[in-house]
Amino acid sequence: QLKLVESGGGLVQVGGSLRLSCTVSGSSDRGFAMGWFRQAPGKEREGVSCINYLGVRTTYVDSVQGRFTISRGNPENTLYLQMTSLKPEDTAMYYCARSRRADCAGSWSETGRYDYWGQGTQVTVSS
Repeated sequence: QLKLVESGGGLVQVGGSLRLSCTVSGSSDRGFAMGWFRQAPGKEREGVSCINYLGVRTTYVDSVQGRFTISRGNPENTLYLQMTSLKPEDTAMYYCARSRRADCAGSWSETGRYDYWGQGTQVTVSS
């Protein structure tokens, strides 16, 4: 059974940085894209970023473009989200997820496109 566990969340001031990690266990198959999502209280879950199975193609929601960087790490069962210039509107629970597809083309931010999810890590940006 595939398991995803996020870490690295916390409380940070406006303009600060955090790096989220997602450790994947239970499968050595890397032929799938991975994504980061977030959900603020009272709002729908939003796609933040996606990285393809090779880790060479990435995409971001407009609100984080230029501030966040997604990467697949070493060891290869780890996914990262480097977040800089954080804003209060970035406050949310952040989730990593494994896509059913190898790429991030098309509707990468639709939650139904992902079949495994972590439990989330809270990010709070204070002003």
